Amino acid sequence: MKKQFVASVAFILVTALFTPAQAAIDEDAAKSLARKNDCFKCHAVDKTKKGPAYKKIALKYKGRADGEAALIKQVTTGPKVKLEDGTEENHKIIECKDQSQIKNLVGWILSL
Repeated sequence: MKKQFVASVAFILVTALFTPAQAAIDEDAAKSLARKNDCFKCHAVDKTKKGPAYKKIALKYKGRADGEAALIKQVTTGPKVKLEDGTEENHKIIECKDQSQIKNLVGWILSL
């Protein structure tokens, strides 16, 4: 009985160590939401367009305690942003009521 208990605890610990803390990112769903909202009009994954590349955004916010929250706020509230050419405009608000889809989009950006 003691061996079974130890084996069970060991299994739980090993499983916990190798299970991601965050749900898996659905890259296709994130890209689909970005396309639906014309995000790729101003952003690309690895090159600067009207707005910064998603990889540049990821570098800025990745590892910050408030990184995910800051990006969610960016895409849901439409703040004024400074564009690569120095001009300013209001950021487009993502047209999506499902917070898990928005969180998935932001998670995908941060994963780049």
